[in-house]
Amino acid sequence: MSTTTVERDPQLKGQLKNVIMATLASLIGFWGWTMIGPLAKSYYKEAFHLTPGQLSLLIAMPVIVGAVARIPVGAMTDRFGGRVMFTALLTLTAAMVLVVGLVGAFTTSFPLLLVVAFFLGIGGSIFAVGIPFAASWYEPHRKGLATGIFGMGMIGTAVAAFFNPRMLKAFGYFPTHVIIACIALSYAVIVWFVMKDSPKTAGRVPEPMMPKIMAATKKITTWQLCFIYAVVFGAFVAFSNYLPTYMGNVYNFEAVQAGTFAALFATCAVIARPFGGMAADKVGPRPVTIVMFLAIAALSVLIALQFESPAMYYTLFILMAIFIGFGTGTVFGWVGRATTPAETGTVGGLVSAAGGLGGYFPPLVMGAVYGANGHYFWAQIALMVAALVSLGISFAIRNGGKPKK
Repeated sequence: MSTTTVERDPQLKGQLKNVIMATLASLIGFWGWTMIGPLAKSYYKEAFHLTPGQLSLLIAMPVIVGAVARIPVGAMTDRFGGRVMFTALLTLTAAMVLVVGLVGAFTTSFPLLLVVAFFLGIGGSIFAVGIPFAASWYEPHRKGLATGIFGMGMIGTAVAAFFNPRMLKAFGYFPTHVIIACIALSYAVIVWFVMKDSPKTAGRVPEPMMPKIMAATKKITTWQLCFIYAVVFGAFVAFSNYLPTYMGNVYNFEAVQAGTFAALFATCAVIARPFGGMAADKVGPRPVTIVMFLAIAALSVLIALQFESPAMYYTLFILMAIFIGFGTGTVFGWVGRATTPAETGTVGGLVSAAGGLGGYFPPLVMGAVYGANGHYFWAQIALMVAALVSLGISFAIRNGGKPKK
């Protein structure tokens, strides 16, 4: 179908508006999801007297729910639609941001903080809503573009890294959380009254959730995509959340400076993501994925050397961000091609859950490695090994060639 035909198709009217609205919803969800990381060293470390290991655990904790919840959330999106799910998750995100603010401001209980940080992860599950929602608005040979545009909502991590430390200084800890909770709740209302589900999903008979999940888990393609996405999106989540701590430990960045650098990293990754989706549409996801993992493996080794020159480490991290962002768009462009519209949400939920879980362990590993050795060399080498394994798996995944229109 040509671009002209798509534009004149009354069923697709409003496709860009609705995908952009979904992208903004994802931005806010990711902002809430990564509330803690940018404030970890500047607030939580001192307020709760945390060790490096405890700090890493706190940063990683929201990732668990943000990852695991994507599985039922993706399946529920197939059943209830994106408009309902976006509204519900933004409302829950607002509530949990406020609860985290209350616990962080008025208690000194680290176990309680871990519990509420765990449930803060609900914001990260919003990604599993947007993938089937965005894909349903576009024709098959442009699903990579659609999911790439939606994936730009990952910039919410950059928003958190850039604004949270500054808001902490300007307004204080608890008012910062109140402001962000109000933003999430306000946008939930806008979504409810303005957003629409794709007409392509109208009349679809909902299927029971668990059978769909079980059916998806029986496909080897699902697990292959889960693994490679766990590596590439896991790297994005890990760097976005842990980079302020990393730059503070290695290069003595203060909180605002480290947050700005983390925001730069996340922004570069987000900008690169739709180009990854478009590349998957044009030449096929396999060749793009292969180049991406080769680059990540090489950059991991160079970053592990911890060059002292600002020109070197800025360049290496920015290149890493670009290739990671490119890869996240490419892999989900692959998901859209490897599944039917009715199962995209379920498979996408599993794959995005794997990506979230991939982001849970690296901060723990980085904290443990730094605590034991005073550097991050072996943590970066672990990323290199994971990238090379993913490279091998990419050769085996089906439907990786140039797509047919």
